[in-house]
Amino acid sequence: MSEFSAAGRAQTPDKDAFRDTFNAVNDTGGRVWFYPQQPAGKWHRRRAVFAAFALGLLFAGPFIKVGGQPLLLFQVLERKFIIFGIFIGPQDYWLFGLAMLCFMVFIVLFTAVFGRLWCGWACPQTVFMEMVFRKIEYAIEGNPSARKRLDNGPWTREKIGKKALKYTTFALLSFIIANLLLAYILGADALLQIVREPLADHAALFGSLAFFSAVFCFNFSWLRDQACTVVCPYGRLQSVLLDKNSISVAYDHGRGEPREKWRKNVTRTSGDCIDCHQCVAVCPTGIDIRNGLQMECVNCTACIDACDHIMAKTGQPAGLIRYTSENAIEKKTNQLFTPRIAGYLAVLILLWGGFAYLIATRDHTQTTLFRAPGTGYMIDPDGTISNLYTFKIFNKTNQELRPEIRLGEGNGKLTIVGQSALYLPPAGMAEGSLFITMPASAFSRRKNTVHLSVYVNKKKTESFRTTFIAPEGPL
Repeated sequence: MSEFSAAGRAQTPDKDAFRDTFNAVNDTGGRVWFYPQQPAGKWHRRRAVFAAFALGLLFAGPFIKVGGQPLLLFQVLERKFIIFGIFIGPQDYWLFGLAMLCFMVFIVLFTAVFGRLWCGWACPQTVFMEMVFRKIEYAIEGNPSARKRLDNGPWTREKIGKKALKYTTFALLSFIIANLLLAYILGADALLQIVREPLADHAALFGSLAFFSAVFCFNFSWLRDQACTVVCPYGRLQSVLLDKNSISVAYDHGRGEPREKWRKNVTRTSGDCIDCHQCVAVCPTGIDIRNGLQMECVNCTACIDACDHIMAKTGQPAGLIRYTSENAIEKKTNQLFTPRIAGYLAVLILLWGGFAYLIATRDHTQTTLFRAPGTGYMIDPDGTISNLYTFKIFNKTNQELRPEIRLGEGNGKLTIVGQSALYLPPAGMAEGSLFITMPASAFSRRKNTVHLSVYVNKKKTESFRTTFIAPEGPL
């Protein structure tokens, strides 16, 4: 932490005391429960609209199809992934690693420019917690004072009824979210088919569903803010990703300090901050934004709305707390495109360009073909030479394929043993044996190279070569 709001802490007796403690834990090591006020204002309305869009997209994701494929699918156990309609199967598993590397570099770039904007606006943890579960809690248990009295009070009929209603609703929503997770892992069609089948046929799957439902319910009922401040590593990473030009939710200490309580009809000689603590009261992680940028801040904008409301009531301009950068406050300059950002952007462009090229040029099939172990050449009655091979052909798409293996040149013939045509299920494999037969006149030495190709729908998908053994010299 730099001098971002050193002046903002000038009136605090121990201005750096907040650095020595974790505000979610009390002096005896117990959990500190936060009871944030319900946010309201233009930024909260914007977040609500965005959250509705994000939730709609999230729940529609498994059902949206691009070219007959789900928009997103993460079959981890089978190593099958579909990312925005692009299928990555077991044979191209390294492409998924490259895609994750591209995503991580994008996160680094995005964070260096916009801080933890993702956390406050688009992270599923924040969206569900603040825009769904917290709203239900407000509706059932009331304002912060009422919730605190309810939690600390005796178990009356009212308390039992409200708690039962809240946690039953939480459990139901957690079950829905767990089903959504399974839809992303198994696919919506597979999940709907499983739902229609007897429970006994999928006992392990329903056990997993119950487990994830319990995890989600625990997260949104008890873990809450600690999922962001204790479990998630992103908050700690921001200290090395941000610089003085990064945009974040910040308190303008130059304008706000020194603080002074509001007195009606009294001319102010201090800063604009009236020390009302409304920015602290609405914070879901319980921090004081006036202490500067902190790891717990998720950029949810609740403090901006609270402060702007107070500024309007006291007749002062809005924006004492706002989206800005340290340099914008300290030096009145704001430079987003810095050499560091240019470097991140160059690396990201190279990675995404390489990823796009590899996706665009990859083959639909992957074939391995070897001479059958322990076999030599065979001289056929008609004087031709035959070699026996074993092959495996993998389908690197999520569609059914009927490939055809062809010889590349010459008057030879390729015969697949025991089958007239090959069939490849989606992301599946076919294997077998085949003979390659060539006229004896085509070769004059023992080891020779034969070129082959694989065609799907009369379009070549890959080429490869193998060794053909023939007798030396004329027969």
